Amino acid sequence: MSKILEVKDLQIDFHTYAGTVHAIRDVSFSLEKGETLAIVGESGSGKSVTLRTLMGLLANNAVVKSGEVNFNGEDVLKKSEKELDAMRGNDIAMIFQDPMTSLDPTMNIGKQVAEPLLLHNKISQKDAMKEAARVLDLVGIPNAQNRLKDYPHQFSGGQRQRIVIAIAIINNPQILIADEPTTALDVTIQAQIIDLLKELQTKIDTSIIFITHDLGVVAGIATVSPLCMRGRLSNTVLWTKSSTTRSILTHGACWNPCRLWKPRVTGYTRFLVRRPA
Repeated sequence: MSKILEVKDLQIDFHTYAGTVHAIRDVSFSLEKGETLAIVGESGSGKSVTLRTLMGLLANNAVVKSGEVNFNGEDVLKKSEKELDAMRGNDIAMIFQDPMTSLDPTMNIGKQVAEPLLLHNKISQKDAMKEAARVLDLVGIPNAQNRLKDYPHQFSGGQRQRIVIAIAIINNPQILIADEPTTALDVTIQAQIIDLLKELQTKIDTSIIFITHDLGVVAGIATVSPLCMRGRLSNTVLWTKSSTTRSILTHGACWNPCRLWKPRVTGYTRFLVRRPA
């Protein structure tokens, strides 16, 4: 496999009224073509900030202190806003956590799904709506052609997440970033969304970066997964395709200064990651 993305020694600070926050510290990782990389970590560990950097979506008070983000051999951090606009939603696309805040409640879903296609391609409105219907059908929306004029509130939570996925994949991006897309869904719908992403990865030939704090989700989708904590990525891989969550946690594959402990609980075993006292 060829390397499609490489992040080197990324450092990001946030300037706040209380002082400077060193959010991301010397983060490095790479992504191969066709690979699924899951970045695992607790809330506030820097997972989403790291991945938003790939698309130039950092807050105004964020400063990239150093590092490189090389996508197809070009440093994303050196691109102009116009170049970033051409890349977002086309070469790199993102699925956000909550579909209700990602979707516009005043616009029908046909227009929302077709919008990235119209922005990045010379295509008529009629052809764009046909493609929107095709992609909605691809992600599992029943009777997609007749639902193009429906609004987000007319769909279930799982269907709204599928619509957000349709928006992200309509231009066949080379990298698909999934920012905890199953967090707001129940377990059965989570499994359906994970299966859908794996199926789509094969159909549109894309690489996926999956952000999560759920090891069960990692087990279902990831090829490889590093651990993110306190703005750093571990040197030790938490998950590989050939391993199991239980065996890795049992052998204590966790970035120092984390440590693992295994309390004895009758009937089952729990694995917890905690910081040293």
